[in-house]
Amino acid sequence: MSEEPLKNREVIFEFFTLGAYVKVTAMDVATLTEAITQGPIGTPEPILKQAALQKLAFVMRKKGLIE
Repeated sequence: MSEEPLKNREVIFEFFTLGAYVKVTAMDVATLTEAITQGPIGTPEPILKQAALQKLAFVMRKKGLIE
């Protein structure tokens, strides 16, 4: 299993504020697979992106799209 399974893939991020939370969607462009996570509004963007990437990798592994 690679340490960075999405390293060479194009991923689009969307941030949407919902009250005290930020909803983050990460989408793999090649497969159109998406994963959604959320965090408190004060959470730094890089941390939210990393959480969304980890969830996207999990979803893609579960679907057999990556190793």
